[in-house]
Amino acid sequence: MTVSHHESLIQQMRSEFHAGLVAEGTLTVDARGVASIADRANRLSVAVGAEIATSLLVDTEAERAAGQTLGGSFEEATANYLGATFPAFWMLRPGKWEVRKIGNTRRSAIAAYEPYQHLADLAEAIERDPTLISVLGNAYAISPDIVVTRQPEPDDHINEGSLLVDDQFARLTAIRADMQGLPILHAVVSCKWTLRSDRAQNARSEALNLIRNRKGRLPHIVVVTAEPTPSRLSSLALGTGDVDCVYHIALPELLDAMEKHGNDDNLELLETMIKGRRLKDISDLPLDLTI
Repeated sequence: MTVSHHESLIQQMRSEFHAGLVAEGTLTVDARGVASIADRANRLSVAVGAEIATSLLVDTEAERAAGQTLGGSFEEATANYLGATFPAFWMLRPGKWEVRKIGNTRRSAIAAYEPYQHLADLAEAIERDPTLISVLGNAYAISPDIVVTRQPEPDDHINEGSLLVDDQFARLTAIRADMQGLPILHAVVSCKWTLRSDRAQNARSEALNLIRNRKGRLPHIVVVTAEPTPSRLSSLALGTGDVDCVYHIALPELLDAMEKHGNDDNLELLETMIKGRRLKDISDLPLDLTI
């Protein structure tokens, strides 16, 4: 990967992320001037969405793709962006990392990772006795859009400088590959191209299921969105206890558009989320994942 001497990696990958959304037909503007991130029934959403699309260099007309297509391409673009950025900060967070798009490919994909492997046994028990679903519900069936995982380290690597671990003690820790071989779940990324009340609620429900079902350290739980309206962003960004933070694909561009088309209340709500560290730009996400 070649990075311009005049641009940081983050700046270059952010630009490529946006260019990819445009090239793949995810971010579009139709013949009526409505961007694919906008709600055509909401005047502010249409105005701000069009302004953001212009800032991100959308220059051709195209109809909005179907929701499932938009969601899949947005997940792919976000996974590619994280794969090109987060591992580059190895000096801040050493390890062998993988960024993987999962989507809806598996009903309980989370069970493949530490500390959620016990959910596989639960799923098997429910398959043998379906009546258990009436008691347990579907809280065990967690299939995130994107996961960031770390491979456990072999003892040879841990003991490279001096003898730090042995076969007698520290046998239950997840970081030792000699004791357990599953990847460790470091982060769960939920991708919401836009936010309606049901989508915000789905993201919160998934976050709460991750919190309740873990048997170990909680992974980062974040949401990435392109939603242009502050009120809908606040439905997910405000409050604590579930998601770590909401990341916007183009926060500076959103602020500029809101200053042009919004009112004082819109701007105040947006600034409240930003100052409260509940809403950040996509460029912040790779570094936040190193914490």
